[in-house]
Amino acid sequence: MYIRERGRLGKKRQRRRKSWKLGIGAALFFIITLGVYTFMEIVVFASPENPEVEAEAQAQKEAKSGDVSGNELTPEPEQYPKEKKSIVPLVVVDAGHGGLDVGCMEKDVSEKDINLQIAQRVKGRLEDMGFQVLLVREKDEYLAKEDRVEIANRFEADAYVSIHQNTYEGSDKSVGGIETWYDGTDIGRDSERLARLVHQETIKSTGAVERELWDIADFCVTNKTQMPACLIETGFLSNPQERALLTSPEYQEKVAQGIAEGIHLFFQPKTMYLTFDDGPSELCTDMVLDVLKANDVKATFFLIGEYVEKYPEVAKRIAEEGHTIGIHCYKHDYGALYESKESYLADFQKAYDVILETTGVEARLFRFPGGSVNPYNEDVCEEIVHEMTKKGFIYFDWNASLNDAVGNYEPEQLITNARETTLDRKKVVMLAHDRVLNTALCLEELLRQFPEYRMKPLNEHVKPVQFNLPDGK
Repeated sequence: MYIRERGRLGKKRQRRRKSWKLGIGAALFFIITLGVYTFMEIVVFASPENPEVEAEAQAQKEAKSGDVSGNELTPEPEQYPKEKKSIVPLVVVDAGHGGLDVGCMEKDVSEKDINLQIAQRVKGRLEDMGFQVLLVREKDEYLAKEDRVEIANRFEADAYVSIHQNTYEGSDKSVGGIETWYDGTDIGRDSERLARLVHQETIKSTGAVERELWDIADFCVTNKTQMPACLIETGFLSNPQERALLTSPEYQEKVAQGIAEGIHLFFQPKTMYLTFDDGPSELCTDMVLDVLKANDVKATFFLIGEYVEKYPEVAKRIAEEGHTIGIHCYKHDYGALYESKESYLADFQKAYDVILETTGVEARLFRFPGGSVNPYNEDVCEEIVHEMTKKGFIYFDWNASLNDAVGNYEPEQLITNARETTLDRKKVVMLAHDRVLNTALCLEELLRQFPEYRMKPLNEHVKPVQFNLPDGK
C-alpha cells in the first residue's frame, strides 16, 4: 500500500539535508546514488487510497450522473439498514477499490476483482453465522471512500472490515503474506481487538506468511468510521504463487473463512478465567494488578495465608479492585499439608481466618496446592474433597498454564506455553503465579495475545474445572 519503510526514509531525508551543504556536485552525486539505492531497496506497497485515481473516478461518476456538485451522498443501497433495536450485529464488508480505481494490477489480475470476490464469500459465511451483512459495493463500480464511511456510520454498523490486496514493486517477487491495519490512536472503538482477530484467524485458515499487524493506519475507512474497523491485505498480487492462490475459489474460501471467524470471535468470544496462585508477593502482585487495572480485566487470586499476613496492603488491594479472592493454603508445605485430612482442614481454616480478617472477604473458592490430585495427596484427596464440598467450598483446578512455576522461562516462552496449553478451548482456566517476575512482565502482551477470549473472574456460579480423582476414589 505504497508505504515506505519509515526508518529508512527518515535516514535518507537526513542525508539529503546534509548533502545540500556539501555543494552542487556532491548533491548531484548523492541524488544519482539515492536513485539507484531506491530502485534496489525501497519497499513499496499497493495503496488502498490513491487520491489521483479516486479524483478521476469521482469526476467520471459525477459526469455520468450529471452531478457536478460533488456533494450528493451515495444513494442508500438496496440492502437493509440495521434495525435500531436489533441485537444481531451489522457488519460492513468493504471490497476495496472498484470501477476505474482498479487498485494494483499484476498479469491481468486486478485487485478490485479479487477484493469483491473475497468480500462476497465473507458475506455468505457471516450470514450463515447469523450476522446482518452490508457490502458497500456489490459490483464493479467506483465508490468514494468517504461514501463508504458515510454508509457504515449512517446504518450504525457494529464492525467494518475493508478487504485489499498488496503488491511489491521491488525486484524480489517472493515477498508475500498477510498484513492488517487499524487506527491505534483511537482506543475507544476496540479496533485493535478486531484487527488482531481478523489477522490471526486468516493466518490460521490460509497458512499464509504472517506479516505485520500495523497500528498506524491513516486511512479514511479505518479512521473516520464510528465503529471498530480494520483493513486486511490478504496477499501480494506481485508474488506469482500468491497471485495464483488468490484467483483460486478454494483459496478465496479459506481467506473468507478466516475473516468471518475473526469477526465471529469479536462478537462471540470464548471465556478465559485468569488465575494467580501463591500470592500476594512484595513486588510482583502489584505489577500484575497494575496491568489488570490498565486493561480493565478482573482475575482470580488464590492466596497463601502467611503471605497475606506479610503483605496485608497488597491483599486488600486485590479485594478493593474487584478481583475474586480464593484460598490456596496457609503454608505451602506439601508434606505437612497433606499428612492427613485433619492437617489440611486445620491449615485451610487458618488461611480462611487470615484472609477474612485482612480483606473482609468470606472466600468460598479454593485451589489445592499442586492441584486436587498430586503425588502428595493421593491417600487423602477423596476425604478432603468430600469434607470441603460438604462445608460448601468449591475447588478449581486448571486446563491451561503458563508453566511459570516449573521452569525459569523467559516472558516470551511463558506466552507460548499459555497458547500451546489452551488448545483453542471455549472455556479456559489459566494457571499463573503472581510471585514470578517474568509472569508480571509478560502479562500485558499475554492479554493482547488472546483477543478471542473475554477475561472474567471466577465465582461460585462457574462450573469448576477439576481433575479426575484417582480410580476408585
